[in-house]
Amino acid sequence: MDKVKVGIIGCGKISSIYMENCQKFEILDLVACADLDLVRAQEQADKYNIPNVYTTEQLLNNPEIEIVINLTIPAVHAEVCLKAIEAGKHVYVEKPLAVTREEGRKVLSAAREKGVLVGSAPETFFGAGIQTVLKLIDEGVIGEPVAATSFMLGRGHEHWHPDPEFYYAAGGGPMFDMGPYYLTALVQLLGPIHTVSGMTGKALEERTITSEKKFGNKIPVQIPTHVAGTLRFENGAIATLITSFDIFGGSNLPHIEIYGTLGTIQVPDPNNFGGPVKLRLMGENEWTEQPLLSGYDQNTRGIGPADMAYAIRTGRGHRASGELAYHVLEAMWAFHDSSDAHSFYEMESTCTRPAALPIGLAPYTLD
Repeated sequence: MDKVKVGIIGCGKISSIYMENCQKFEILDLVACADLDLVRAQEQADKYNIPNVYTTEQLLNNPEIEIVINLTIPAVHAEVCLKAIEAGKHVYVEKPLAVTREEGRKVLSAAREKGVLVGSAPETFFGAGIQTVLKLIDEGVIGEPVAATSFMLGRGHEHWHPDPEFYYAAGGGPMFDMGPYYLTALVQLLGPIHTVSGMTGKALEERTITSEKKFGNKIPVQIPTHVAGTLRFENGAIATLITSFDIFGGSNLPHIEIYGTLGTIQVPDPNNFGGPVKLRLMGENEWTEQPLLSGYDQNTRGIGPADMAYAIRTGRGHRASGELAYHVLEAMWAFHDSSDAHSFYEMESTCTRPAALPIGLAPYTLD
């Protein structure tokens, strides 16, 4: 199968793992990178042996590049995606798909008109951890799923991230930063979302950076930093989700638990690819750790673009699709809208539950 040539736009912190892994998948050929800071782009190209350093315009004008991986900041995700689509490229974007639902719809509409694919992170649900949970649920081990809880609780990023300002601006906050991991995992395990209710708040109007690069700088908090609510899925299951940057003393709550009529599964951190996966069936007093399916249990960001590349070559669907990402984007906004309106929010979009990965794949293949 012919390789798919790939270019990366955005050479910040997250780009390293994509650059490393894109060169491991046999379907991908990473041929170029671009950044507003060409020095930073050249440094990444040298580190990962990428042959070409371009401006964004040069990369988009290269006719050999079929997939653009968009790793820019959230505020320009849609803008860069639309430029790539206009250039006739398939595009895979870091989460979230866009800052607003209107931008997200524009990206999907433009892609349909051009006949190209859109994909979006997170692709952590490809990992052995969530894929193992998916298999257990689909095999009926816990019976019919009826409920779930999910918690992403922390103190925010200003104490470690070198440039944390965007986490507290439009498109940031705990829901838009980490919500995609949790919501995407829940959709993979339970299917599309039907209704959302939410409440939002923030503990601080201003944050002080304590990471080294900008130590002491102040950040105005422009978005909610604590978002809590419930989701009803189309299959009837009800989930609780809390995402917060306002938990300063830590927490012992699980990342995700799925409750069924015959038992409960503890789901591993959806920001990771591995385990552990724990199971407790009705009548049992102890949790038992489950063996993970063989597959991707390490940080394998880049697997989403690889899956898209196989879809381009074979005509099958890709799992981390634009439709899935838009459904998650709408759900994230639904928490805020529900809180503002003091009412339930009924989802307008839906999506196809991503197909499970085949069992027994060779390393760094997906077909």
